[in-house]
Amino acid sequence: MTESTSTWIWQHPDWPSFTWQAREVQPRLQRCWRNLGVLLGRASAMPTGNDPQDEARAALDTLLQNIITSSAIEGERLNAASVRSSLARRLGVDVIDGSPSPRSEGLADLMLDATVWPESLLDIDRLFQWHRWLFPEAERSLVELRRGEWRGDEPMQVVSGRLDRPSVHFEAPPRQRLEAEVAEFLAWFEASRVDPVLDPLLRAGLAHFWFVTLHPFEDGNGRIARAIADRALAQADRQGIRLYAMSAAILERREAYYRCLEASQRGTPDLTHWLSWFLDTLDATLGSALAQIDRTLAKARFWQRFSQLGLLPEQIKVLNRLLDGGEKGFEQGISAAQYQKVARVSKATATRHLAGLVEKGCLVKLPGGGRSTRYRVARP
Repeated sequence: MTESTSTWIWQHPDWPSFTWQAREVQPRLQRCWRNLGVLLGRASAMPTGNDPQDEARAALDTLLQNIITSSAIEGERLNAASVRSSLARRLGVDVIDGSPSPRSEGLADLMLDATVWPESLLDIDRLFQWHRWLFPEAERSLVELRRGEWRGDEPMQVVSGRLDRPSVHFEAPPRQRLEAEVAEFLAWFEASRVDPVLDPLLRAGLAHFWFVTLHPFEDGNGRIARAIADRALAQADRQGIRLYAMSAAILERREAYYRCLEASQRGTPDLTHWLSWFLDTLDATLGSALAQIDRTLAKARFWQRFSQLGLLPEQIKVLNRLLDGGEKGFEQGISAAQYQKVARVSKATATRHLAGLVEKGCLVKLPGGGRSTRYRVARP
């Protein structure tokens, strides 16, 4: 088949001999490696304290975020407390809420097998096990699903729109060539680990794209493709705990993710566009992880400075919210009314607590007055 008559990338005569433009990809690679090095360096400086569970808790939070957001990309909303409970039991972390379910147990097993123990062989048996973990209750659902088996003989298409006039975004390779395609992918995935020419971060992006393009299962291909990319990244950075969750950044860019996949799957084996998008998203992931570590280090330094001031429990609770940052961290500062709600105290008590925190140097008053007065954490 000539290039002019190709519809999908797997029909191209050069499939799957992927190429890319170094001038576009190389600067992104360098930026990712630089930020990954900074992340690993700052993570090693994190205070561990005397609690042996601290490291496990950090891993739990990252793994939980990855599981929740990877499912959210596909439109599935998970019970976070249930997934946390399943992860915590496997990591030896104490939790106070949530009870495991077959769904959360399977997702925890899949994520740990993919990222925390990434040195094992990725073969057909492991892929089938991952698929069974992903759909533990499929036999009891109304829709029949081949658990731990390749898809059937019918065409595998990604479609949207009306049933009578569907828009076909992608069609996967036919079933009769699927097993040979998967075997080639798995052989490449293992051999490429020791390829001195292929950059490990590029390998993760290629693995993600290649597997999701094969689309070997009836359902769950995107989640397993992202788990394979996570495994490749874990093999690249060789860390005992996961410091970043790429699915969270993909979720924030969900529409662009699917647009980039579709455009690349309709193109040639030159994956410059996909790899550029993947590396930009990885870099955003590393940036978010760095920001979180910076907040954690700033929080540790803050409490080293102010822990002996005899602060009230309500004041400590509010300060921790401010130090943790994020959506609930009052990035523009906290007002007396907001303090009142978080600390669950009266208006007069909130005003008195805030004045005391300013007097002790824990908070600074921002410009403004009256009801608009806001306060932020004092930085050294």
